[in-house]
Amino acid sequence: MVTYKDSGVNIEEGYKSVKLMKEYSAQTFIPGVLNGLGSFAGMFELGKYKNPVLVSGTDGVGTKLKIAFEMKIYDTVGIDCVAMCVNDILCHGAKPLFFLDYLACSDLEAEVAAELVKGISKGCMDAGCALIGGETAEMPGFYSKGEYDMAGFAVGVVEKDNIINGSTVEEGDVLVGIASSGVHSNGYSLVRKLVDNFQVDFFGSALGEVLLTPTKIYVKPVLKLLEKFKIKAMAHITGGGFYENIPRMFKEDFTAVIDKNSFEMPEIFKYIMDLGVDEEHMYNTYNMGIGFVLCVDSKDAPNIIKDLNEMGEKAYIIGHVKRREKRVCLK
Repeated sequence: MVTYKDSGVNIEEGYKSVKLMKEYSAQTFIPGVLNGLGSFAGMFELGKYKNPVLVSGTDGVGTKLKIAFEMKIYDTVGIDCVAMCVNDILCHGAKPLFFLDYLACSDLEAEVAAELVKGISKGCMDAGCALIGGETAEMPGFYSKGEYDMAGFAVGVVEKDNIINGSTVEEGDVLVGIASSGVHSNGYSLVRKLVDNFQVDFFGSALGEVLLTPTKIYVKPVLKLLEKFKIKAMAHITGGGFYENIPRMFKEDFTAVIDKNSFEMPEIFKYIMDLGVDEEHMYNTYNMGIGFVLCVDSKDAPNIIKDLNEMGEKAYIIGHVKRREKRVCLK
C-alpha cells in the first residue's frame, strides 16, 4: 500500500507542528479573538467603532531566510514577517488587529516550524495583534530540503476620519526619522552576493547573527504618538530605501530634503558599503539606520522626538518638505 508519507508528506509531523504552534498562538490572543487555531477560519470581532475602515497588508521575509537556515537560527525571522506587514498598515494610522501566516517547505520538521511560529508570535505580541490562523504546506520536491518559505497577512482598523494619507502635508513640514534595528528585511540578495562567510566576527558577534537582527516593529510607539499629535504622513523604509518609500507619503508633488548627517548610520551599512556598494545605491536599497519616517508640523517635532526618546526609541529630525517634483534630495 502506498501512503502519503511515501510521497514525502508526513501527516503526523504536521499534527505535531500544529500542536506546538497552538501554544505560541494562544499567547497573542487579545479582546476580539473568537476562536483559536484549528478551525477552518479565524474570527475577530471589531467591537465599537463609528466608521471603521479595515487596512490590510501582506509581505514575506525574502532571502533573509537563507541566512537563518545557514545559521540555524529560526526564532527571529517570524518577527520580520510580522513587522513587514504591520509597519506598512501603520503608515495609514491603522492599529493591527490580527495576523495570519503561511509556511511552506519540502520536509516538515515540527520543531523548526514551531520555532518559526514562535517568532511570529513574538512579533504579534510586539505589535499588539493576535495570531489567529495560518497555513503550513509540505511540498516535497518543490523546495530544497531543510528550507522554508514564509509570508504573512495583517489586518488592522482605523476610524475613517483618522486615516493618514498625506493629504494635509505642507511645505515646511518636518521629517522625523525613527531608528532602525539594522538591515531589517530588505536587500539580502545583495548581501548574500557580497558575503561568503556569515560566521566572520563582526564587533564580537557572528556577522550572520547581526544580519538576523529582527526588523523593528513601530506600532506601539507610533500609536501612542497618534493619541497626542497630528501626524500628517508616515513611511516604512523597506525595499527601495529612501528614494522609493519616502515619496509614497505625499499625495502632492513634494520633495523630501534629507540631511544624511542628521542620524546615526549603523556599522552594518558601512560594512556593506566597504564591500563595494556606492552610497546612492545604498540609499536606494537599505534603510541606512532610519526604519520609519513621520511627517509633522515643525512645532510638534521636538516634543515628538522627546516622547519617542522617553519610549526608548532613537529619533531625529532628518529633513523637511519642499514643494517641487516628487522625489528625495539627499545632502
